[in-house]
Amino acid sequence: MSESPPAPRDRAGTQRRIVDAGETLLLRDGFPGLNVQTLAAAARCDRKLVYRYFEGTDGVVVKLAARALAELLRTLDAAPNTAGESLRAFARESLTAWLAALRASPLTLRLMAWALVEASLLLDRIEADRSAVLQGWMRERRPRLRVPPEGDPVALNAVLLAAVQHLALSAGARPGVGGVALDDAGWARIEAALDRLLIAFPE
Repeated sequence: MSESPPAPRDRAGTQRRIVDAGETLLLRDGFPGLNVQTLAAAARCDRKLVYRYFEGTDGVVVKLAARALAELLRTLDAAPNTAGESLRAFARESLTAWLAALRASPLTLRLMAWALVEASLLLDRIEADRSAVLQGWMRERRPRLRVPPEGDPVALNAVLLAAVQHLALSAGARPGVGGVALDDAGWARIEAALDRLLIAFPE
């Protein structure tokens, strides 16, 4: 009796399991727990497949970054777009939408935290891609919005974006920042504070 041919390998299913395992490991254990051995064990596959399909851990991280960007865009695209020609209202909507998008994507926050403590070309590229997504989203919403020369609103927006990102990153690590609890009431206070800070933007 001839032997049956081996069952075909489910390449797509194995790739998906490896990427899913990478997300689970990154969210649960952080980047120190992400390596070929842990990926293969969590995905229940041979380590050779991580190399074959992704050329190692970096290829999995690239897929995770793409997944995180898709999460961000889904949340950003669902944000209101009612600012009209007001630079202040546009800044408010953009900052609030970015904060909501970050809070809705733990994977993005984990990748951002990783980039803060480790320098690599891969992480630099992921950071640049995320920044390009945000800038592209803002340009698409306000392609002709004029930025006045006085007051440097671009630099002010950069400071506020950094503050929003720090708050979103902190929420996963501590209960509050600067005396403000990062709970529902605290986030409402933070959004109200943004309104007060945005008075510096022209209407």
